[in-house]
Amino acid sequence: MPHHLHLAASAALLAALCSFASVAGDRGRDYDRNSNDRGPRSSVQVGDRPFYLVDGLDDGRLKDKLQRCENGPFYKTDFSIAHRGAPLQFPEHTKEAYQAGARQGAGIVECDVTFTKDGELVCRHAECDLHTTTNIVDTPLNGQCTVPWSGPGSTPKCCASDLTLAEFKTLKGKMDAANPNATTAKGYLGGTAAWRTDLYTGRGTLLTLRESIELNKKLGVKHTPELKSGDPQRLQTVFGGQENYAQKMIDEFKAAGVNPKDVWPQSFDIRDVLYWIEHEPRFGQQAVYLDDVDPSANLPRLSLEELKQLKKRGVKIIAPPMGVLLAVNEADEIVPSQYALDIKSLGFQIITWSFERSDLRNGGVGAGFYYSFDPTGRALKKDSDMYKALDVLARKVGVIGVFSDWPATVTYYANCMGLK
Repeated sequence: MPHHLHLAASAALLAALCSFASVAGDRGRDYDRNSNDRGPRSSVQVGDRPFYLVDGLDDGRLKDKLQRCENGPFYKTDFSIAHRGAPLQFPEHTKEAYQAGARQGAGIVECDVTFTKDGELVCRHAECDLHTTTNIVDTPLNGQCTVPWSGPGSTPKCCASDLTLAEFKTLKGKMDAANPNATTAKGYLGGTAAWRTDLYTGRGTLLTLRESIELNKKLGVKHTPELKSGDPQRLQTVFGGQENYAQKMIDEFKAAGVNPKDVWPQSFDIRDVLYWIEHEPRFGQQAVYLDDVDPSANLPRLSLEELKQLKKRGVKIIAPPMGVLLAVNEADEIVPSQYALDIKSLGFQIITWSFERSDLRNGGVGAGFYYSFDPTGRALKKDSDMYKALDVLARKVGVIGVFSDWPATVTYYANCMGLK
């Protein structure tokens, strides 16, 4: 659920809000929250990473609290959301990644939803990312790509909408990366960042949305599908327009008999969110507006007036990236940003993204977009300090859920703090 989609300009956003018919506190947590009601327990395995991060924290209240939880029990929690599965180490949006995310205690698992040329909904981060997330350029299907891989320095563009579902299902998922200077197609499939791994790429089973729903049901987790943007002409040809595309995603859940209370449909496109609120109100109650704010890319924060308009039109949940919800004060402490306080003041529920999607081995220095609130590492000095950021998001910003590329890290914290 990353931030690459373009947010409409302020005037356009307000215009979109006004074009739809109306449809009918501080959430901070403290360390001593009663955690007796933890929901159904299942076999959750958080692995070594949370313990490694906790051990690396400086001595203090947070470390003491987290260390006291080392023996569990560990259980699924809706606070922990599997972002594309568990793509820190598993190929994103694959059966294996979704299974890993659920095993690590994520109570909700994300399928980013795009489409094939025969109108089937499939789980991919973008319509046209197959050249970096699958083995397509090293298969005969490379020739069907919008722009095939053709040799060193080429810039392929391979889309799910270039393929039928049957063709799509022949591909294998891999870590999202590429080596543009490779001399062979197989070499182009490399490029995985050193802080990730190719260890679990032996299998990368691609899934349709329908298959992901059934897998989630089997794993006992809930659903957060994100409707991805698509080429407007292809959307028109395949579905007859954006609204039909948005409706088809909801129809998949209705056909599978999924309780709307177990679904958080998401989109960066406010038109999708308002469509669900108006036309599918049972699902629209938990529709999530993904806020693609990124001041460095000229995608500004929503104004108070824009936030008020969202609230007026029935939007209840807003999901900005974690970097804009946090700030560092004069004492080098992580605190809620003014933007977070503005969103809270209007009564929105807040979800944020994405934990474990940055290399924090050097702290905030060079950690990129998600930690842009601390670019010089005044508060984030090492990877363990990510728990300091998570603690502020949970207790002081009051987020209700956190997307993570390695859900176990968030699960450990949520279980320790008694968050459901």
